[in-house]
Amino acid sequence: MKRIAFILAIFITGFCKAETGYELWLRYQPIANAQYVNACKQLIRSLEIKGTSPTLRAARSELERGLNGMLRINLPLSHSGSILLGKPENIPAITPAIKEQLSKAGTEGFLIKTITIGGKNRILIAGNTDQALLYGVFHFLRLIQTEQPVRQLDILSVPRSPLRLLNHWDNPDRTIERGYAGFSLWQWNNLPAYIDQRVIDYARANASIGINGTVLTNVNANALILTPEFLQKVKALADVFRVYGIKTFLTARFSAPIEIGGLKTADPLDPAVREWWKKKADSIYQLIPDFGGFLVKANSEGQPGPQDYERTHADGANMLAEALAPHKGIVMWRAFVYSHTSDDRFKQAYEEFKPLDGKFSSNVLVQVKNGPIDFQPREPFSPLFGAMPATPLMMEFQLTQEYLGQSTHLVYQATLYKETLDADTYTNGKGSPVSSTLSGFAGVANIGNDLNWCGHPFAQSNWYALGRLSWDYTLSSETIATEWIKQTFTPQPAFVQPVLKMMMRSRELLVNYMTPLGLTHMMYNDHHYGPMPWGNTLNRPDWNPVYYHKADKAGIGFNRTGSGSNALRQYAAPVQQQFENIDNCPDDYLLWFHHASWDHKMQSGRTLWDELCYRYHTATDSVRAMQQQWKSLQRFVDAERFSHVQQMLAIQASEAAWWRDACLLYFQTFSGKPFPAGYEQPKHDLEYYKDLRIHLTY
Repeated sequence: MKRIAFILAIFITGFCKAETGYELWLRYQPIANAQYVNACKQLIRSLEIKGTSPTLRAARSELERGLNGMLRINLPLSHSGSILLGKPENIPAITPAIKEQLSKAGTEGFLIKTITIGGKNRILIAGNTDQALLYGVFHFLRLIQTEQPVRQLDILSVPRSPLRLLNHWDNPDRTIERGYAGFSLWQWNNLPAYIDQRVIDYARANASIGINGTVLTNVNANALILTPEFLQKVKALADVFRVYGIKTFLTARFSAPIEIGGLKTADPLDPAVREWWKKKADSIYQLIPDFGGFLVKANSEGQPGPQDYERTHADGANMLAEALAPHKGIVMWRAFVYSHTSDDRFKQAYEEFKPLDGKFSSNVLVQVKNGPIDFQPREPFSPLFGAMPATPLMMEFQLTQEYLGQSTHLVYQATLYKETLDADTYTNGKGSPVSSTLSGFAGVANIGNDLNWCGHPFAQSNWYALGRLSWDYTLSSETIATEWIKQTFTPQPAFVQPVLKMMMRSRELLVNYMTPLGLTHMMYNDHHYGPMPWGNTLNRPDWNPVYYHKADKAGIGFNRTGSGSNALRQYAAPVQQQFENIDNCPDDYLLWFHHASWDHKMQSGRTLWDELCYRYHTATDSVRAMQQQWKSLQRFVDAERFSHVQQMLAIQASEAAWWRDACLLYFQTFSGKPFPAGYEQPKHDLEYYKDLRIHLTY
């Protein structure tokens, strides 16, 4: 019997051939469900494609690749193909009703519909542009990869956001700021003569999830990228991306007119500066006619900007917008600003940008981080969302896990994204979610030249989730995770369900073993890896962890109510009311908004001290349980990826205990309270953790 069971296990897993993760969610592996494969083969036999553009050639190639891989179907071209791909003006047989559907699709939406022509059922993939047809092809292939019914289709999908971008923090020397997956994909030394296949596969992956723009360079910008030599290299990348519907953007260093233009000033109101930027924009568009525009970080963390000349953010942004406007380009101006002059870093973006609402040019979008501080494991939504109705806003999420365990912790971030997107701003009364205030999405990329792209195999899910949510932010985290698991590993329910539970819990576990109950920014200085709640040595108060938790004998937390910094006044009244009263404030945000007593009674009935201990310990135990869960799934996963995840989970479990012990021992010096009975005791004393020195290089 044991021998039979062993043979059956091998048969079920298809021998789990070795995989690196390079194929991402576009693996197109043979589908084991014979009944499903046969049903598809009855429907799919040939292809009729209306058009020969590079984008349609890419769509045809993807269909052939996907269907041959999954169904073992060679897809010949035919004048009456069972799959019909085209735009309405090229398909005389489609009905007025279908044309009416397509009239709602815009330039990127697509229709996948079962229609009857000449008495035969055909699968129509239609859109108003070639780019839309490519999106439709990828969606159709996703249906098959996830083994969805394809017999009677009627799917109209239209993106809810027009701008869906990745922001790469890549430098000209190919290092990546906050990059944990190798070096930059952009091989500047070999461009423009050589295009790596990885660049094409990057474009395919983005198109498959609806991402339509990429910012190639770091927000801490280098003016070198705007020189003629580098622009020729950028053009070579843009030529590849264009085929897949992706516009190319660059970061603009505000002082570029001085650094590479020979001017003595970068004052945005100086006529010579304005003329320099106009000529620079003209030269870029001569090379790249569909260039998207500029992303700008200004007057933040030492970056130059208009405030250097006593001008406003609007003055700086509008100068660049004026240069781009004739070419229909846009400016994305980041709202990440803070200085020592504010009594609460939480408040500064609002204080600087709210007065400028309505003063930006129409082709300027203000790009706002999801929370008011800096991509922390949990933050309330930024008060700028809903506060600038006359200014288009973009959401900025951080895919790269700077504060979330970097490349070693399994953290599925869609739950974080949804928490922000679904939060009610009450700007126009109840039912005004953050998502309703947005004109675009940006994700700080977690991509490098590691063979599996993102370092940790599960980090790929955050790239995938950014694309899917920016296309349709009403999708649930569960739906997106389920799609990703089925495409990236296997659609077998015995694997999908336990992994889905792991992913859905993962971010909450990390919050609870790092920064529970509204604690924030307690990471090591500089590299932000590991716990350092005692940090208090940096020159700026708001660079130090003690600034954020304010632990003392009386309690812990940052008072942002009316009796404190009054940051809560930046929200609409119902949001203020939700957080203002310490007895009603949700436990997850308590220490964001209140300096609470160690004996404060939590909604669980435990005291604050006991709740901290409970969360740190149960989260650590849950990571260990996640290790065991993954171990039980070995038969479903190829050896290479299984081992990679297994080793990362071992690191994560060890580091969760490190966070738990270091933080609780430190806070105990203020609370003076013992650890509740029954919990695992720290392995070392507090001085041991304080003496640890973490040196990371990426």
